[in-house]
Amino acid sequence: MTSDSATTLTIDPGSYSDEESTKPVSPSQKAWRRFRRHPLAVGGLILFTIILLLAVFAPVLDRYPPNELNLPDKFQPPSSEHWFGTDRVGRDIWSRTLHGGRVSLAVGFSAALVSMTIGVFLGALAGYYGGVVDNAIMRFTDVIMTFPRVVIMLVVATFLGQNMVNVILLIGLFSWMGTARIVRGQVLSLREEQFVTAARSLGAKDRTLISSHVLPMVIAPLLATLTFAINGAILLEAGLSFLGVGIPPPTSSWGNMLETARSLDILQDGPWMWVFPAVFILLTILSINFIGDGLRDALDPKHIV
Repeated sequence: MTSDSATTLTIDPGSYSDEESTKPVSPSQKAWRRFRRHPLAVGGLILFTIILLLAVFAPVLDRYPPNELNLPDKFQPPSSEHWFGTDRVGRDIWSRTLHGGRVSLAVGFSAALVSMTIGVFLGALAGYYGGVVDNAIMRFTDVIMTFPRVVIMLVVATFLGQNMVNVILLIGLFSWMGTARIVRGQVLSLREEQFVTAARSLGAKDRTLISSHVLPMVIAPLLATLTFAINGAILLEAGLSFLGVGIPPPTSSWGNMLETARSLDILQDGPWMWVFPAVFILLTILSINFIGDGLRDALDPKHIV
C-alpha cells in the first residue's frame, strides 16, 4: 500500500453531541439537580447546616458553661464579654442558646423518627390489607386526631414527669396520624401494581412484599413529610417547655428559654433573654420548610423546578 492510498482518520471532538458523551444520570443525581435549581431550598440547606454545626460544636463555641451562675454579671445586655447578654442569675445566653439548640434539635429529630415509624407501620398495614384492618386503623386514627393534642400532652407529662425521653415519646406518640394517612394512600395505589402481583405470584410473603417492594416506593415522597414532622416536633417541644412541662431546667432548650418571656419585666427590660432563642427557632423552622419544599419538587416528577 502506497502513501498516496493511505487514509488518515481524524476525529473531531466536537462531532459528538453532548447527549452522546454524557453518562447516564441516576434518579438521585436528577433529584439533586432539581433541588439545586430551587434557590430557597439551597439557601435553607446552607442555613440549617450552619445552625446544626453551631449546635453540634456548642462545647467548642461556647464562651462560658451554659449552667454556670455568675451573680455579679446578672441581667447584662449583649456586650463584647457576653455576646447575647446574661439572664437573671448571670448565665451566658450565647452558651445557653447553642446548647439549647442541641436539645431542641435532638428532640425534633428523635420525636419525628418515632412519629414517622408509627405512621409508616400503621399506614402500610391499613393500605396493604384494606377491609377490616384498614377500617380499624383509620377509625383509630380519626379518634386520636379528635383529641386536643397539647392538652393531652400536658396531662400525661404531669403524671410521667419532665425529662427529655418523655418529651420525645409524647410528641412522637401524638404526631403520627398525618403520616399514616399519607402512607395508606400511597400503599393503596401500589398494592395492585404488576411488580407486587408478580412477587405475590412467586410466593413472597406479605411481610416481604410490604418491607421489600412497597415501602421502598413510599420512602422518597415521605422525605418531604419528614422535614415538616421535624418542624412540628421542634415547635411542640418549644410550646411544652414554654408551658413548663417540657425540658426541665437547668438544662436549656429554646423552648424553656422562651419561658422567661412570660414575665412582663423580661419582655420590657430584658428582651435579649428571649429574642435570640426565638430567632433561632424561626430560622430553623424556615430553613427546614424550604428544604422540605425543595425535596418535594425534586422527588415528585410533577414538580419540576
